[in-house]
Amino acid sequence: MIVARELTKIYTNVPALDHISFDFKEGEIIGVIGHNGAGKTTLLKILSGLITPTSGELTMNGIDVVQDPDGIKATLGYLSEESRLYETMTVEDYLRFFGEIYGLDLETITSRRTQLLAALSLEPNGKKIGEFSKGMKRKVAIARSLMHNPSVLIYDEPTSGLDPMTSRYIIGFLRDLRYEKKTIVLSAHNLFQVETICDKVMILRRGKMVAMGTMNELREMFGSISYTITFTIDDINAIRGCREYTFEGGLYKIPADSIEELNTCTGIISSRGGRVERIESHYPSLEEMLVKVGK
Repeated sequence: MIVARELTKIYTNVPALDHISFDFKEGEIIGVIGHNGAGKTTLLKILSGLITPTSGELTMNGIDVVQDPDGIKATLGYLSEESRLYETMTVEDYLRFFGEIYGLDLETITSRRTQLLAALSLEPNGKKIGEFSKGMKRKVAIARSLMHNPSVLIYDEPTSGLDPMTSRYIIGFLRDLRYEKKTIVLSAHNLFQVETICDKVMILRRGKMVAMGTMNELREMFGSISYTITFTIDDINAIRGCREYTFEGGLYKIPADSIEELNTCTGIISSRGGRVERIESHYPSLEEMLVKVGK
């Protein structure tokens, strides 16, 4: 579906992307994360054909994006970080306009527009786009990107600046597009959303890809599972040998970084007359991974 080899983009002797290679399959949702300046937007713009890489190879649906950037437009939907819309137009006219640009006939435009407005819970009622809230404008921008029913979607911060309810709705909508076999590449500062919907995550640092894989694969790379033991005991001094504890709501808590440490601590607690109430597991989050990667 999307194959990149040694993609590089250099601005005034500074590499914004430095020899990036990857393979994305049909129907996958891929998250691209990293600190500001990591190269996320540069990568998305190269994928969408908006800028040309300095070197490297990129094919999408068998089309050479480097040699023929216009060749992918018919099968690609792009969403920039800012929703730049024609605010003096109504939503109906706006979507029809873009449908015509893609060469769709009026019947197809009307059908597709009706489907998208319903799927995104948009009820424009003849209003001009400029009268809508930021969240509604973002939905209109998403509808525009889907008018020609593309197989690949490149979305830069699709929920940027939106309220939690609208953000949750859009993330759910994108997740459902997986069932239409659409391949989605997105960037997002909300790392919880990335963890929630992405099949794979790419981590960039200063233009280099430092890691890519499923969440389970990334957890293996960045640290194993850890645990929190919650327990009660009459005399806390009786459990010397475990790590430093905390006390909250009548319960003690002790962390454990391995299954061996977990077994040791629970054994000590039980042998000293304590009672283990629960054991919680914790995997490193994407936020913790980014902290380890550094800027």
